Amino acid sequence: MQLRNSLLAFILVSIAVWSIRAEPSNAASNKKYDKPNIIMIVVDDLGWSDVGFNQTSNYFETPNVDTLAQRGLVFDQAYAGAANCAPSRAVLMSGQYGPRHGVYTVSPSTRGDAKTRKLIPIKNKRGISTDVITIAESLKTVGYTTGSFGKWHLGAAPDEQGFDVNIAGSHQGMTFHYFSPYDLPNIKDGPKGEYLTERLTNEVIDWVKSSKDQPFFAYVPYYTVHTPYQAVVDKVDKYRRKGIEDKKQATYAAMVEHMDQNVGRILNTLLSEGLADNTLVIFTSDNGGYRMSSFPTPLRGGKGSYYDGGIRVPLIVSWPGKIKPGLDHTPVINADFYPTLVNLAKAELPNQVLDGVDLSGYLLGRGNIAERDLFWHFPVYLQAHHAPTDQGQDPLFRTRPGSAIRSGDWKLIQYFENNEFELYNLANDLAEKNNVASKNPLKLAELKAKLEAWQQQTGADIPTKLNPEYNPVLNQQLINKMLVN
Repeated sequence: MQLRNSLLAFILVSIAVWSIRAEPSNAASNKKYDKPNIIMIVVDDLGWSDVGFNQTSNYFETPNVDTLAQRGLVFDQAYAGAANCAPSRAVLMSGQYGPRHGVYTVSPSTRGDAKTRKLIPIKNKRGISTDVITIAESLKTVGYTTGSFGKWHLGAAPDEQGFDVNIAGSHQGMTFHYFSPYDLPNIKDGPKGEYLTERLTNEVIDWVKSSKDQPFFAYVPYYTVHTPYQAVVDKVDKYRRKGIEDKKQATYAAMVEHMDQNVGRILNTLLSEGLADNTLVIFTSDNGGYRMSSFPTPLRGGKGSYYDGGIRVPLIVSWPGKIKPGLDHTPVINADFYPTLVNLAKAELPNQVLDGVDLSGYLLGRGNIAERDLFWHFPVYLQAHHAPTDQGQDPLFRTRPGSAIRSGDWKLIQYFENNEFELYNLANDLAEKNNVASKNPLKLAELKAKLEAWQQQTGADIPTKLNPEYNPVLNQQLINKMLVN
């Protein structure tokens, strides 16, 4: 409760430094059509608390995003559809939970030492099928022009799945160079030393200016703040002076600030072009941050984990004059974006199953969100990234094969290897430290039944075949060794 109150106080009373002018220069241009422009900014690997309005430390400086939070609706219990990049983006673009599209991780599914994997994991798909109708394809049916600027990571390129413009998008999941030359498909290298986040923002701004005479959907999945950690030197030095001793963490903080500055540039453009009043802006992340560089406390885990540190993400939804600013505690998930945006755009829902719910009426003050459960499915392995700080079930894996459900304040995680269950009450145990499954047999049985019904409904593949290479003795020895160290 203290955390929620502090967040609300920040949004209501804080005064952030923001370069954006208060009024658009030409409000009349927003009346040309009755559909909102949409800009969706998805920052790669940005942790829930790695923005000023959510942070539990004072390391990060995000004045532009913070002011957007003041002027928009903040969901402090927003979730990604998965705990790492590709599957989360697949949920977002398809509106479907993982079992329906089969993207569970970044290939392959056999990650980690084979001798420590008890089960043979389900095979992973590299991207969503072109048969799946994406958000962009649905929006195009009602006259939207569409552009993708940054990381795609879903198999076929975005211009094969509904986007008119594709800048820097491919199946490649990261850049190896934030400073030009980038060595990325679908983008020409800029002058030597040009910074990728800056370049992508330039592309967005130019495209918005050229597209403003019709409704547009700009999908801005920055490569920032995914590894490698590379940032402008003076910003890194700034955070070293602030007391971040670890250079990698200081570089991460510098990348966060640079991202924030470029978000401000996009928002400035909306104002200067007279588009702010008729543009819906969504700001979020694709999953939790790496614990070795992010600061997710009080959440447990980080990227790759199905504890809340791996799946809870920052979320701001802003539409001046249409969406009332504030702080909302309703659990939502990125699968909700699809039906919500389609409805706001006055488009027809596609002929495919959508697992998200339409939030448009709630956002516009015309109703409530019915209580529902949220689900995750991960029938594969993901090895530890930085075992001392990962905070996984055990130190060898960020997560082992399993499913999870959030129902009200309760969270249940199922592990398939031994059919083990962890039950947490997030209302009084946000850090997921106390497994209360044995103390709450009725709640455990209720959520187990719900999770099993969902698995059956979605056709979720559950691994059951034993791995002949598995060595239980070695597995436990390695766990014990890591725990001691």
